[in-house]
Amino acid sequence: MRTLALATVSGAALLAAGSLTPAAQDGSMLRPDGFVPVPGARPVAVDLAPAAHVRPASGTGPADTAAPRPAGADESGEGPVGAAPGSGESPVGAAELLAKLAACEPVSNGSYRTDAGAPPSVPVCGMNGAVFWKADLDIDCDGEVTRACNVETDPWFQGDTAFHTSGDRPLDAEELPYVVVPSRSALWDFSRSGIKGGGVAAVIHAGKVEYAVVGDTGPAGIIGEASYATAQALGIDPDPKTGGVGSGVTYILFKDSVVSPIESHSAAVTAGEGLAEEFLKNN
Repeated sequence: MRTLALATVSGAALLAAGSLTPAAQDGSMLRPDGFVPVPGARPVAVDLAPAAHVRPASGTGPADTAAPRPAGADESGEGPVGAAPGSGESPVGAAELLAKLAACEPVSNGSYRTDAGAPPSVPVCGMNGAVFWKADLDIDCDGEVTRACNVETDPWFQGDTAFHTSGDRPLDAEELPYVVVPSRSALWDFSRSGIKGGGVAAVIHAGKVEYAVVGDTGPAGIIGEASYATAQALGIDPDPKTGGVGSGVTYILFKDSVVSPIESHSAAVTAGEGLAEEFLKNN
């Protein structure tokens, strides 16, 4: 599934933040689904005291591309972090997060469409320390050319993303779980809600929680999109032509959070686990 549109397009668990580079300047890139790079979208560095639950990234390169582990599992994937073996305890589960999202206090000036021809039905909702929405999941395969993401596999492929790696390269949608936010508009300006490129997100589907980063921007009036890697981790068909899911996906984006480097999935998981715990305490 892929949306086509001509519209314009605390966390005590945070690691030391760096800076992110917008993918293009002055609107020089325009993709068919309405992509417009966000001018001046370089986040401000955030320095927070280290927390006890912060772990070093497990990857040895700039990106940790290890297979996603179940939410709350330790680095071996055998048990939850900080819990005794066999205790069955997990830091935060999907049901715990969803229980906090029963009511919506809209922060958007109206509702988004999930696809170009769909009625507007999805508001962005505000919470203490986060925003969220419930929508579909369309596949974003943009960024680095890879085996799964290229002009042959994805008719809408663009070789750039709104936010770049620490090496100033487009993100790798096949390997990096990231979410797409609607481009700034009168409907909603994500930056005014404390959402930044490289910010931490929790994506929930069918009882699974996948931590991701804010990696790209999409059409100004459409919502519900995430990278190939996000879909795959959640058990959703990641094929950019035929994949995705039409409903049942919840996106929680944590305010004023930044993962550094943005391409480290293990850093996003570490930060996300702590931010999810804070979210439960504060809501």
